[in-house]
Amino acid sequence: MDPRTSAQDVMRCDLCETAVVQMHCNTCLVNLCKACVGEHISTDESKDHKVVKFQARKSTPLHPGCKIHAENSCELHCKECDIPVCAACIVSKKHKEHDVHFLKDILARKKTAIQKEINELEESIYPTYLDIAADVQNTLSQLDVKYEELSIAITKHGEDWHREIDKLVKKLKSEVEEMKNKDNETLKTHLSNVETCTSKINEDVDSLRKSIDSYDVNKILNLQIDLKKYRILPSKLNVSTAQFSPLAIQEQISELFGKIIPTTISADKHGYTMRTAQGSLETSSCPLMEKASEAGSSPPIKQLLDEPETVTTINTGYRELYSVACQSDEEIWTSGNDGIKLFSISRGSLLQSLSTTSECILNNIAVTKRGDLVYANYFSKTVNIVKKQKTEVIRFKNWNPLTVCTTSSADILVVIEKGEDDTKVVRYSGATEKQTIQFDNKGKPLYSPRGLFKHITENRNLDICVADNGFHAIVVVNMTGKLRFRYTGHTLAQTNLLSPRGITTDSQSHILTADNESNCIHIIDQDGQFLRYIDCGLSEPWGLCIDTNDNLFVAEMQSNQVKKIRYKK
Repeated sequence: MDPRTSAQDVMRCDLCETAVVQMHCNTCLVNLCKACVGEHISTDESKDHKVVKFQARKSTPLHPGCKIHAENSCELHCKECDIPVCAACIVSKKHKEHDVHFLKDILARKKTAIQKEINELEESIYPTYLDIAADVQNTLSQLDVKYEELSIAITKHGEDWHREIDKLVKKLKSEVEEMKNKDNETLKTHLSNVETCTSKINEDVDSLRKSIDSYDVNKILNLQIDLKKYRILPSKLNVSTAQFSPLAIQEQISELFGKIIPTTISADKHGYTMRTAQGSLETSSCPLMEKASEAGSSPPIKQLLDEPETVTTINTGYRELYSVACQSDEEIWTSGNDGIKLFSISRGSLLQSLSTTSECILNNIAVTKRGDLVYANYFSKTVNIVKKQKTEVIRFKNWNPLTVCTTSSADILVVIEKGEDDTKVVRYSGATEKQTIQFDNKGKPLYSPRGLFKHITENRNLDICVADNGFHAIVVVNMTGKLRFRYTGHTLAQTNLLSPRGITTDSQSHILTADNESNCIHIIDQDGQFLRYIDCGLSEPWGLCIDTNDNLFVAEMQSNQVKKIRYKK
């Protein structure tokens, strides 16, 4: 039971701790029952115990006795010596000209300070620890889900291996059968040739014997024997039978199959922020779900500028510009209907262009933590990654990928659609599907149907945020896919329906989305509360991204410009 909120019990005797209080010793400030009064007095007979009824107890403090003047009580305090003193001590030479205060005043200040500490414990520290316990409990509950997903992924990968091994075994056995038939044919042809020669030799021997037995002299003299063709023996076929050379399973299979990257638990000293009386506990992204190299202290809190400012403008040369992604604090990737380009931020110069012939590259590029470019091709139904060259990572059969983002755990989140009605978010680890997010807890679609713009990003608290233009909303679910909230705009100030395009998040888990109709950027906190707009004279803002210093990059569709905006102090 919580002692701060539970009903208060009746007061018990300080001596026996069982009987109800009836008396009080004003000398010792002890609560007593009648039965314990005598025992209390006899315990210390040197004091003049003034025992009264509990209702008649004094509220005056019990001053300590003076160690030098035993007959006096100390009602004063010497600041220089930092000890209680009595009136006799003050007039002595030892405390002459010392700064002396009434002990009751010091007591009052001390009680006030203690009360403030009690208030902080009750209103701030205790609720914060409750929140931390809830956060740890939530992480514990997520562990079962994560490890179950891990086991399923390993099982599925094993099944994939079994299928591939079965196909490989079938292929190799087919090759063995073909080799056997070919070798049989070769040896049978060779045997046939040898047998033909053997038959001819027998015929020649018979002919010669008949000639010898003949008495025709001319016939014998004219007989010609050609043995050269028989003296040249046929080649011997040395057959080296095909062999199977298997790789050592114990040495190779673990490395080829895959490995488990173990969980890393690191202590982040700045992971939690103390709850205030009005606010709630803030946490950094869950370190249990991140690698050790990714875990770090929370960034310092930056205040939003009253007037955001455009720092840099980059002309990209697109006919229509749709997306921007930070390669680093010095370089940005862009995409539009003229392909994908890499620009220097400081110089505004083009550094690299990627050939994207016949590919749909609009609002769907992202950069992994390793600096690799990822993009989706709607028409070829693929998600691709670009390192030194393009590699196909995921291929869909009946679904088309709309947009992608990468996560803190190196997964890929893809918004995909099929037909006229089905839209969902799928989490992939490489080519392995790990999670599908499509419906809320009432079975209703979380996302609008086909043909409408959608963008996706992961927040620092591992929420998945989708800018859904069809629903005119930002749809935010937690890492397990449970709906947290929908943001549909700041209704008091907004005249048009929210028309979201690009979406990104900053170091303080703020969510930023480009409103294409109102030509501004909305900033909301991680719980969906509106904070402010960013205007800066924007024109049809579309793609968004944020660098490590919380600088915002906005891709304007028609002007074909990327604007770098500073919106925090």
